Amino acid sequence: METSVGIPHRHLTPSGQAKKLYSEAIRSRTDKRFKHLIKSKSNPTTEAIKTVVKTNINPTAMKVGVMSFKSLKYSRVLMETGTSEEATLFGSSMRDKCGNDLEVTAPKLRNPRMVIYNVPQDMNVENVEETIMTQNPELGLKQGDIEAKFTFRTKRERINMVIEVCSGTINFSIQKLKLGWLICSTDDYLVARRCFKFSRFNQRHQDCRGEETCPLRAGELKLKVCKPRQHTTNALTV
Repeated sequence: METSVGIPHRHLTPSGQAKKLYSEAIRSRTDKRFKHLIKSKSNPTTEAIKTVVKTNINPTAMKVGVMSFKSLKYSRVLMETGTSEEATLFGSSMRDKCGNDLEVTAPKLRNPRMVIYNVPQDMNVENVEETIMTQNPELGLKQGDIEAKFTFRTKRERINMVIEVCSGTINFSIQKLKLGWLICSTDDYLVARRCFKFSRFNQRHQDCRGEETCPLRAGELKLKVCKPRQHTTNALTV
């Protein structure tokens, strides 16, 4: 048995504890990092960018803990710190001392998205925010905390809606929402990107450098020429 009482359909670790879902791991993550992307205005090499940064910036004197300083694609360098205060100090110092040579930007984190299942037929992206705020006052939402993105229909003709919530809103862990005459279930809306050339996840086919692989059999064949194995059943004779 891989489930226990009170935790249905959850795989257990060797110690008997339930494994965390991917969404739970993201939500409880404590090692948050604050990033800066650095690009050169003249020299396109990442080594030249790093040289300029190291020549002009002293993290020890600034009391900034550098958690990552590495080269990326497209002649960019990633700098990561552990706190927002360190990130702010680093960014301002970089712009003051290296602004003529380097371009420093702080990537904006995407807000989490949630899916609301089986929303009423008369609900749409224009009126759902007001409805959620009005019928769910215990959540303490204010204008702008929620933004409806789009709806999609299931095979059973049910309507699901994807909403985007501000980073602070996700902490109350919505599980049910009252909408009209219905109580709708919710969940994290997570979409895994997959390269349809090399069949790897978290990779786009535009950036793929691998050989084309059949996603059905993981063989080095193109999908259009790959033939699934033919299964045959032999009758048993006594």
